[in-house]
Amino acid sequence: MSERFTHPGLKSSGTSLAEKYSLGLLDLDGVVYRGKNPVEHAAQAITAAQEAGMFVSYTTNNSSRYQQVVADQLAGFGVEVSAQQIITSSVVGARMVAHHLPQGSTVLAVGSEHLRDEVRKAGLTLVESAVDRPDAVLQGWRPEITWNELAQAAYAVEAGAAYFVTNRDLTIPREMGIAPGSGSLINAVITATGVQPVASAGKPESAMYDEERSMNADEGHDLVPIERSLPVGDRLDTDIEAANRGGYDSLVVLTGVADPQQLMTAKPVQRPTYISQDLRGLNEVHVAPEHVGENRYRLGDMVAQYSMDTMTVASLAPEEWSDGAVSTSKTASAVARHSLDALRAACALAWDLADRGVDLGEVSLPKFDLHADETDEVASK
Repeated sequence: MSERFTHPGLKSSGTSLAEKYSLGLLDLDGVVYRGKNPVEHAAQAITAAQEAGMFVSYTTNNSSRYQQVVADQLAGFGVEVSAQQIITSSVVGARMVAHHLPQGSTVLAVGSEHLRDEVRKAGLTLVESAVDRPDAVLQGWRPEITWNELAQAAYAVEAGAAYFVTNRDLTIPREMGIAPGSGSLINAVITATGVQPVASAGKPESAMYDEERSMNADEGHDLVPIERSLPVGDRLDTDIEAANRGGYDSLVVLTGVADPQQLMTAKPVQRPTYISQDLRGLNEVHVAPEHVGENRYRLGDMVAQYSMDTMTVASLAPEEWSDGAVSTSKTASAVARHSLDALRAACALAWDLADRGVDLGEVSLPKFDLHADETDEVASK
Protein backbone atom coordinates (compact mmCIF):
# COMPACT_ATOMS: atom_id res chain seq x y z
CA MET A 1 0.00 0.00 0.00
CA SER A 2 1.19 3.50 -0.79
CA GLU A 3 2.72 5.47 2.06
CA ARG A 4 0.34 8.27 1.00
CA PHE A 5 -2.52 6.38 2.62
CA THR A 6 -4.63 8.82 4.62
CA HIS A 7 -6.16 7.60 7.86
CA PRO A 8 -9.42 9.29 8.92
CA GLY A 9 -8.53 9.25 12.62
CA LEU A 10 -10.36 7.82 15.60
CA LYS A 11 -14.14 7.67 15.13
CA SER A 12 -17.23 7.88 17.28
CA SER A 13 -19.56 4.89 17.13
CA GLY A 14 -22.91 6.28 18.37
CA THR A 15 -23.87 2.80 19.62
CA SER A 16 -21.79 -0.07 20.93
CA LEU A 17 -19.49 -1.58 18.32
CA ALA A 18 -21.39 -4.87 18.57
CA GLU A 19 -24.53 -3.04 17.48
CA LYS A 20 -22.83 -0.90 14.83
CA TYR A 21 -21.02 -3.78 13.08
CA SER A 22 -22.67 -7.02 12.00
CA LEU A 23 -19.49 -9.07 11.68
CA GLY A 24 -16.59 -9.16 14.13
CA LEU A 25 -13.30 -10.54 12.77
CA LEU A 26 -11.30 -11.32 15.90
CA ASP A 27 -7.64 -12.22 15.97
CA LEU A 28 -6.85 -14.98 18.47
CA ASP A 29 -3.47 -14.87 20.21
CA GLY A 30 -3.19 -11.68 22.26
CA VAL A 31 -6.91 -10.94 21.84
CA VAL A 32 -8.87 -14.02 22.96
CA TYR A 33 -6.04 -16.02 24.49
CA ARG A 34 -2.34 -15.81 25.26
CA GLY A 35 -0.87 -19.19 24.45
CA LYS A 36 -2.82 -21.65 26.58
CA ASN A 37 -4.45 -19.04 28.82
CA PRO A 38 -7.58 -16.94 28.19
CA VAL A 39 -7.34 -13.16 28.02
CA GLU A 40 -9.20 -11.45 30.85
CA HIS A 41 -12.84 -10.54 30.08
CA ALA A 42 -12.64 -11.98 26.54
CA ALA A 43 -15.20 -14.78 26.85
CA GLN A 44 -17.78 -12.60 28.59
CA ALA A 45 -17.28 -9.77 26.10
CA ILE A 46 -17.67 -12.08 23.10
CA THR A 47 -20.86 -13.56 24.54
CA ALA A 48 -22.29 -10.08 25.13
CA ALA A 49 -21.36 -8.97 21.60
CA GLN A 50 -23.10 -11.99 20.10
CA GLU A 51 -26.18 -11.33 22.19
CA ALA A 52 -26.18 -7.78 20.82
CA GLY A 53 -26.35 -9.16 17.28
CA MET A 54 -22.73 -9.37 16.14
CA PHE A 55 -21.66 -12.54 14.35
CA VAL A 56 -18.13 -13.33 15.53
CA SER A 57 -15.48 -15.23 13.60
CA TYR A 58 -11.82 -15.74 14.40
CA THR A 59 -8.84 -15.09 12.13
CA THR A 60 -5.30 -16.35 12.53
CA ASN A 61 -2.13 -16.39 10.44
CA ASN A 62 -1.34 -19.79 11.95
CA SER A 63 -1.49 -22.30 9.08
CA SER A 64 -0.78 -25.50 11.02
CA ARG A 65 -3.58 -25.88 13.59
CA TYR A 66 -6.86 -27.50 12.60
CA GLN A 67 -9.94 -25.35 13.09
CA GLN A 68 -11.54 -27.85 15.45
CA VAL A 69 -8.46 -27.81 17.70
CA VAL A 70 -8.78 -24.03 18.02
CA ALA A 71 -12.54 -24.26 18.55
CA ASP A 72 -12.03 -26.79 21.35
CA GLN A 73 -9.52 -24.46 23.02
CA LEU A 74 -12.00 -21.58 22.90
CA ALA A 75 -14.76 -23.81 24.26
CA GLY A 76 -12.50 -24.51 27.23
CA PHE A 77 -12.49 -20.76 27.91
CA GLY A 78 -16.28 -20.57 27.80
CA VAL A 79 -16.58 -19.28 24.22
CA GLU A 80 -19.23 -21.08 22.17
CA VAL A 81 -17.84 -21.48 18.65
CA SER A 82 -18.02 -23.87 15.71
CA ALA A 83 -14.98 -24.95 13.69
CA GLN A 84 -16.38 -23.06 10.70
CA GLN A 85 -15.94 -19.78 12.60
CA ILE A 86 -12.15 -20.29 12.75
CA ILE A 87 -10.45 -18.85 9.68
CA THR A 88 -6.82 -19.94 9.34
CA SER A 89 -4.35 -18.86 6.70
CA SER A 90 -4.50 -22.42 5.31
CA VAL A 91 -8.23 -22.04 4.67
CA VAL A 92 -7.73 -18.68 3.00
CA GLY A 93 -4.62 -19.79 1.12
CA ALA A 94 -6.33 -22.78 -0.49
CA ARG A 95 -9.34 -20.68 -1.50
CA MET A 96 -7.00 -18.02 -2.85
CA VAL A 97 -5.28 -20.55 -5.13
CA ALA A 98 -8.67 -21.87 -6.25
CA HIS A 99 -9.70 -18.32 -7.24
CA HIS A 100 -6.60 -17.99 -9.44
CA LEU A 101 -6.55 -21.43 -11.09
CA PRO A 102 -9.10 -23.73 -12.79
CA GLN A 103 -10.85 -26.44 -10.78
CA GLY A 104 -8.68 -29.54 -10.46
CA SER A 105 -5.38 -27.71 -10.97
CA THR A 106 -2.38 -29.43 -9.40
CA VAL A 107 -0.84 -27.96 -6.26
CA LEU A 108 2.30 -28.77 -4.30
CA ALA A 109 1.35 -27.95 -0.69
CA VAL A 110 4.37 -27.39 1.55
CA GLY A 111 3.29 -27.28 5.18
CA SER A 112 0.88 -28.93 7.58
CA GLU A 113 -1.69 -31.66 7.04
CA HIS A 114 -4.32 -28.97 7.68
CA LEU A 115 -2.99 -27.10 4.64
CA ARG A 116 -3.18 -30.22 2.48
CA ASP A 117 -6.75 -30.90 3.60
CA GLU A 118 -7.82 -27.38 2.70
CA VAL A 119 -6.28 -27.71 -0.76
CA ARG A 120 -8.39 -30.82 -1.33
CA LYS A 121 -11.54 -29.10 -0.02
CA ALA A 122 -10.96 -26.25 -2.47
CA GLY A 123 -11.28 -28.64 -5.43
CA LEU A 124 -7.57 -28.72 -6.22
CA THR A 125 -5.39 -31.78 -6.82
CA LEU A 126 -2.45 -32.43 -4.52
CA VAL A 127 0.90 -33.56 -5.88
CA GLU A 128 3.92 -34.64 -3.90
CA SER A 129 6.96 -33.15 -5.62
CA ALA A 130 8.27 -30.84 -8.31
CA VAL A 131 8.63 -33.85 -10.63
CA ASP A 132 4.82 -33.78 -10.94
CA ARG A 133 5.03 -30.33 -12.59
CA PRO A 134 2.40 -28.66 -10.36
CA ASP A 135 0.44 -25.66 -11.58
CA ALA A 136 1.00 -23.93 -8.24
CA VAL A 137 2.95 -24.11 -4.99
CA LEU A 138 1.19 -23.19 -1.74
CA GLN A 139 3.69 -22.81 1.09
CA GLY A 140 2.77 -22.73 4.76
CA TRP A 141 4.49 -23.67 8.01
CA ARG A 142 4.88 -26.54 10.40
CA PRO A 143 7.61 -27.27 12.95
CA GLU A 144 8.83 -30.41 11.16
CA ILE A 145 9.30 -28.85 7.72
CA THR A 146 12.42 -30.15 5.95
CA TRP A 147 15.06 -28.80 3.63
CA ASN A 148 13.85 -31.18 0.91
CA GLU A 149 10.31 -29.78 1.09
CA LEU A 150 11.64 -26.26 0.63
CA ALA A 151 13.84 -27.48 -2.21
CA GLN A 152 10.83 -29.10 -3.93
CA ALA A 153 8.94 -25.81 -3.66
CA ALA A 154 11.90 -23.95 -5.17
CA TYR A 155 12.27 -26.44 -8.03
CA ALA A 156 8.56 -26.18 -8.85
CA VAL A 157 8.51 -22.39 -8.71
CA GLU A 158 11.64 -22.18 -10.84
CA ALA A 159 9.93 -24.45 -13.38
CA GLY A 160 7.00 -22.03 -13.65
CA ALA A 161 4.50 -22.98 -10.92
CA ALA A 162 2.51 -20.04 -9.56
CA TYR A 163 3.77 -19.31 -6.05
CA PHE A 164 1.32 -18.68 -3.18
CA VAL A 165 1.96 -18.51 0.57
CA THR A 166 -0.18 -18.67 3.70
CA ASN A 167 1.54 -15.85 5.59
CA ARG A 168 4.81 -13.96 5.71
CA ASP A 169 5.37 -13.68 9.48
CA LEU A 170 9.16 -13.73 9.85
CA THR A 171 9.09 -15.00 13.43
CA ILE A 172 6.91 -17.14 15.64
CA PRO A 173 6.93 -17.19 19.48
CA ARG A 174 7.65 -20.62 20.93
CA GLU A 175 8.12 -21.93 24.45
CA MET A 176 11.91 -21.45 24.34
CA GLY A 177 11.84 -18.06 22.62
CA ILE A 178 11.43 -16.54 19.16
CA ALA A 179 11.88 -18.93 16.24
CA PRO A 180 11.86 -18.54 12.42
CA GLY A 181 8.32 -18.21 11.15
CA SER A 182 6.69 -18.93 7.81
CA GLY A 183 8.12 -15.77 6.27
CA SER A 184 11.69 -16.85 7.01
CA LEU A 185 11.11 -20.14 5.18
CA ILE A 186 9.43 -18.31 2.31
CA ASN A 187 12.49 -16.07 2.02
CA ALA A 188 14.62 -19.18 1.51
CA VAL A 189 12.55 -20.10 -1.56
CA ILE A 190 12.59 -16.51 -2.82
CA THR A 191 16.37 -16.41 -2.44
CA ALA A 192 16.73 -19.67 -4.40
CA THR A 193 14.36 -18.71 -7.22
CA GLY A 194 14.26 -14.92 -7.38
CA VAL A 195 10.45 -15.24 -7.56
CA GLN A 196 8.10 -13.35 -5.24
CA PRO A 197 4.76 -14.95 -4.23
CA VAL A 198 1.71 -14.07 -6.31
CA ALA A 199 -0.24 -13.46 -3.10
CA SER A 200 -0.23 -14.09 0.65
CA ALA A 201 -3.31 -15.28 2.53
CA GLY A 202 -2.26 -13.91 5.91
CA LYS A 203 -2.38 -10.49 7.46
CA PRO A 204 -1.29 -7.71 6.76
CA GLU A 205 -3.00 -8.51 3.46
CA SER A 206 -6.76 -8.12 3.65
CA ALA A 207 -7.56 -11.45 1.93
CA MET A 208 -8.40 -13.14 5.23
CA TYR A 209 -11.10 -10.59 6.05
CA ASP A 210 -12.47 -10.63 2.50
CA GLU A 211 -12.61 -14.44 2.39
CA GLU A 212 -14.39 -14.67 5.73
CA ARG A 213 -17.13 -12.37 4.45
CA SER A 214 -17.43 -14.56 1.36
CA MET A 215 -17.45 -17.80 3.38
CA ASN A 216 -20.10 -16.40 5.70
CA ALA A 217 -22.26 -15.65 2.66
CA ASP A 218 -21.65 -19.18 1.33
CA GLU A 219 -23.32 -20.46 4.52
CA GLY A 220 -26.57 -18.83 3.43
CA HIS A 221 -26.15 -15.45 5.10
CA ASP A 222 -26.30 -12.10 3.36
CA LEU A 223 -22.88 -10.82 2.33
CA VAL A 224 -21.83 -8.42 5.09
CA PRO A 225 -20.49 -5.21 3.52
CA ILE A 226 -17.04 -3.97 4.45
CA GLU A 227 -18.46 -0.99 6.31
CA ARG A 228 -20.42 -3.36 8.61
CA SER A 229 -17.39 -5.58 9.34
CA LEU A 230 -14.91 -4.92 12.16
CA PRO A 231 -11.48 -6.55 12.36
CA VAL A 232 -10.16 -6.70 15.94
CA GLY A 233 -6.54 -7.32 16.82
CA ASP A 234 -3.57 -6.64 19.06
CA ARG A 235 -0.95 -6.04 16.36
CA LEU A 236 -0.75 -2.86 14.33
CA ASP A 237 1.53 -4.35 11.67
CA THR A 238 -0.76 -7.29 10.87
CA ASP A 239 -4.36 -7.04 12.17
CA ILE A 240 -4.78 -3.28 11.85
CA GLU A 241 -2.75 -2.82 8.68
CA ALA A 242 -4.78 -5.58 7.00
CA ALA A 243 -7.96 -3.72 7.92
CA ASN A 244 -6.71 -0.47 6.43
CA ARG A 245 -5.46 -2.20 3.29
CA GLY A 246 -8.96 -3.62 2.76
CA GLY A 247 -10.91 -0.48 3.63
CA TYR A 248 -12.22 -1.79 6.97
CA ASP A 249 -12.65 0.03 10.27
CA SER A 250 -10.76 -1.67 13.10
CA LEU A 251 -10.45 -2.02 16.86
CA VAL A 252 -7.10 -2.50 18.58
CA VAL A 253 -6.98 -4.02 22.06
CA LEU A 254 -4.11 -3.57 24.50
CA THR A 255 -3.97 -7.20 25.70
CA GLY A 256 -1.19 -8.32 23.37
CA VAL A 257 1.55 -6.67 21.34
CA ALA A 258 0.32 -3.10 20.77
CA ASP A 259 1.21 -0.57 23.46
CA PRO A 260 0.63 3.18 23.92
CA GLN A 261 4.01 4.12 22.42
CA GLN A 262 3.32 2.09 19.27
CA LEU A 263 -0.13 3.62 18.96
CA MET A 264 1.02 7.21 19.25
CA THR A 265 3.79 6.74 16.69
CA ALA A 266 1.87 4.50 14.27
CA LYS A 267 2.18 5.31 10.60
CA PRO A 268 -1.16 5.99 8.87
CA VAL A 269 -1.69 2.49 7.44
CA GLN A 270 -1.31 0.98 10.93
CA ARG A 271 -3.65 3.31 12.84
CA PRO A 272 -6.88 1.82 14.24
CA THR A 273 -10.37 3.30 14.16
CA TYR A 274 -11.04 2.49 17.83
CA ILE A 275 -8.84 1.78 20.85
CA SER A 276 -9.87 -0.37 23.82
CA GLN A 277 -8.21 -1.91 26.84
CA ASP A 278 -9.64 -5.33 25.95
CA LEU A 279 -12.59 -6.95 24.20
CA ARG A 280 -15.06 -5.23 26.50
CA GLY A 281 -14.65 -2.39 24.02
CA LEU A 282 -16.93 -4.31 21.65
CA ASN A 283 -19.83 -3.57 23.98
CA GLU A 284 -19.09 0.10 24.57
CA VAL A 285 -19.94 3.35 22.82
CA HIS A 286 -16.79 5.02 21.50
CA VAL A 287 -16.34 8.80 21.35
CA ALA A 288 -13.68 10.42 19.20
CA PRO A 289 -11.35 13.04 20.70
CA GLU A 290 -12.20 16.65 19.90
CA HIS A 291 -9.76 19.20 18.48
CA VAL A 292 -10.11 22.08 20.99
CA GLY A 293 -7.30 24.41 20.07
CA GLU A 294 -3.91 24.64 18.44
CA ASN A 295 -2.00 21.44 19.24
CA ARG A 296 -4.62 20.27 21.72
CA TYR A 297 -7.21 17.46 21.78
CA ARG A 298 -9.75 16.61 24.47
CA LEU A 299 -11.85 13.58 25.33
CA GLY A 300 -14.06 13.96 28.37
CA ASP A 301 -11.90 15.51 31.10
CA MET A 302 -8.70 14.26 29.48
CA VAL A 303 -6.57 16.69 27.49
CA ALA A 304 -3.47 16.12 25.36
CA GLN A 305 -1.41 19.13 24.32
CA TYR A 306 1.88 19.80 22.54
CA SER A 307 4.36 22.60 23.17
CA MET A 308 8.13 22.99 22.82
CA ASP A 309 8.80 19.42 21.62
CA THR A 310 6.81 17.93 24.52
CA MET A 311 3.37 16.33 24.61
CA THR A 312 1.59 16.23 27.96
CA VAL A 313 -1.70 14.72 29.11
CA ALA A 314 -3.80 15.81 32.07
CA SER A 315 -7.16 15.42 33.73
CA LEU A 316 -8.68 18.91 33.67
CA ALA A 317 -12.03 20.56 34.23
CA PRO A 318 -13.41 22.40 31.17
CA GLU A 319 -12.60 25.85 32.57
CA GLU A 320 -8.96 24.80 32.88
CA TRP A 321 -8.45 23.75 29.26
CA SER A 322 -10.81 25.92 27.26
CA ASP A 323 -8.75 29.10 26.95
CA GLY A 324 -5.06 29.32 26.11
CA ALA A 325 -2.22 27.13 27.30
CA VAL A 326 -2.69 25.27 30.54
CA SER A 327 -0.28 24.29 33.25
CA THR A 328 -0.96 20.93 34.84
CA SER A 329 -0.33 19.64 38.33
CA LYS A 330 1.47 16.38 38.99
CA THR A 331 -1.78 14.91 40.23
CA ALA A 332 -3.65 15.84 37.05
CA SER A 333 -0.89 14.32 34.93
CA ALA A 334 -0.71 11.16 37.05
CA VAL A 335 -4.46 10.56 36.71
CA ALA A 336 -4.24 10.97 32.93
CA ARG A 337 -1.43 8.45 32.59
CA HIS A 338 -3.85 5.74 33.71
CA SER A 339 -6.69 6.88 31.41
CA LEU A 340 -7.65 5.25 28.14
CA ASP A 341 -9.39 8.48 27.13
CA ALA A 342 -6.12 10.35 27.66
CA LEU A 343 -4.35 7.84 25.42
CA ARG A 344 -7.01 8.30 22.76
CA ALA A 345 -6.57 12.08 22.92
CA ALA A 346 -2.79 11.66 22.79
CA CYS A 347 -3.07 9.45 19.70
CA ALA A 348 -5.31 11.97 17.93
CA LEU A 349 -2.79 14.72 18.67
CA ALA A 350 0.28 12.63 17.78
CA TRP A 351 -1.22 11.55 14.45
CA ASP A 352 -2.19 15.14 13.67
CA LEU A 353 1.37 16.30 14.43
CA ALA A 354 2.93 13.53 12.33
CA ASP A 355 0.63 14.26 9.39
CA ARG A 356 1.73 17.92 9.59
CA GLY A 357 5.37 16.90 9.32
CA VAL A 358 6.43 16.91 12.98
CA ASP A 359 9.09 14.26 13.66
CA LEU A 360 7.66 12.33 16.61
CA GLY A 361 11.10 10.87 17.20
CA GLU A 362 12.10 14.33 18.45
CA VAL A 363 9.01 14.73 20.67
CA SER A 364 8.88 13.76 24.33
CA LEU A 365 5.71 11.67 24.47
CA PRO A 366 3.71 10.89 27.62
CA LYS A 367 4.18 7.56 29.37
CA PHE A 368 1.05 5.55 30.07
CA ASP A 369 0.44 2.77 32.57
CA LEU A 370 -3.10 1.63 31.96
CA HIS A 371 -2.80 -1.43 34.19
CA ALA A 372 -1.53 0.23 37.37
CA ASP A 373 -3.63 1.41 40.29
CA GLU A 374 -3.87 5.15 39.71
CA THR A 375 -5.01 5.80 43.28
CA ASP A 376 -1.73 4.51 44.68
CA GLU A 377 0.39 6.55 42.29
CA VAL A 378 -1.56 9.76 42.78
CA ALA A 379 -1.32 9.34 46.54
CA SER A 380 2.45 9.08 46.27
CA LYS A 381 2.83 12.47 44.56
